[in-house]
Amino acid sequence: MIKRILYLGYYIKQMDWKKFSLFLNYTARQTKRNKISILIDVLYCVFVYNISILEYFQFRFFEKNREERQQWAGTGYMYEFQLIMNPKEARNILDDKTLFYKEYQAYFVHTVADIADLKMNKFILEKLLKTKSGKLVFKVADGKCGVAVEIKNASEFDENSLISFMENNKFDLVEEFIIQHPKLNALSPTAVNTVRIFSQLNQNNEVEILGCRQRISVNSSVDNMAAGNLAAPINEKTGIVNGPAVYSDITKTQESKHPVTGVAIEGFEVPFWPETIAMVKEAALLHPQNRSIGWDIVITENGPGFIEGNHDWCKLLWQLPVNKGMKSVLEAYKKDYVS
Repeated sequence: MIKRILYLGYYIKQMDWKKFSLFLNYTARQTKRNKISILIDVLYCVFVYNISILEYFQFRFFEKNREERQQWAGTGYMYEFQLIMNPKEARNILDDKTLFYKEYQAYFVHTVADIADLKMNKFILEKLLKTKSGKLVFKVADGKCGVAVEIKNASEFDENSLISFMENNKFDLVEEFIIQHPKLNALSPTAVNTVRIFSQLNQNNEVEILGCRQRISVNSSVDNMAAGNLAAPINEKTGIVNGPAVYSDITKTQESKHPVTGVAIEGFEVPFWPETIAMVKEAALLHPQNRSIGWDIVITENGPGFIEGNHDWCKLLWQLPVNKGMKSVLEAYKKDYVS
């Protein structure tokens, strides 16, 4: 109980109040219930089902019965599960983007460098300044969800000013701006549309895939659901999107076609799919101390490559696109670690 009270305090502290108000008003209209009764139910679900306040709305608990609610993995549950699978002492390799790119460099298809690399290797520095896209992406080592990212034209810099810019603005990494595969660019050209694959090591250290999702930008420079974008389920065997795309905003309807470009989402075939799955399964065994990872993957004309790996991968991105609570999937792995 004490832990759930602490979680509630965290949810309130981190609350997006504008979104909360939007969701509460929408739910009151849809259910024709008064807001007080909804709020009482929200608090009940936070404590009983270990979800966050906003997840009550995003999981549409206002439409679900007790058995249905029990199936969903919320923030509190995921925090506890991921602490078991990716211990704090092991997850720094995923938390720190600099460490991640150094350890998983063999799986990158674009050039990435930190300040030390730029100072020691003039070739990398020159390569970045002459990048094919003409753009550079600057990041901090611990940035998440597209926060603390800046895109600049490579022509604005020379060998000295690039390093100075990073030092003065406290950027840890610089990357060449990725040119995504033409098929993905036709689907949505405003951002690099990444694939998220969730991997899990079983007791025999075999890699199992928990799900695959196509993230799709909608007039946005990033593709995260948290920034108002779409996500759709991908069939693990075929690489074909096998359902409509959804928002995490409950007031918006699902999309079978991109709302701006008109390109079909359902039936979209992700290029280089066998290579993508093979890459994830190989990389997931590289540092098995982290057993449950959400991989962000870019698909280019030259094949797939990593952007990052997440130890605290998103339960919304995992469950919402398939409109299904999947806590039981995680319970099957968790039981081997909890007596």
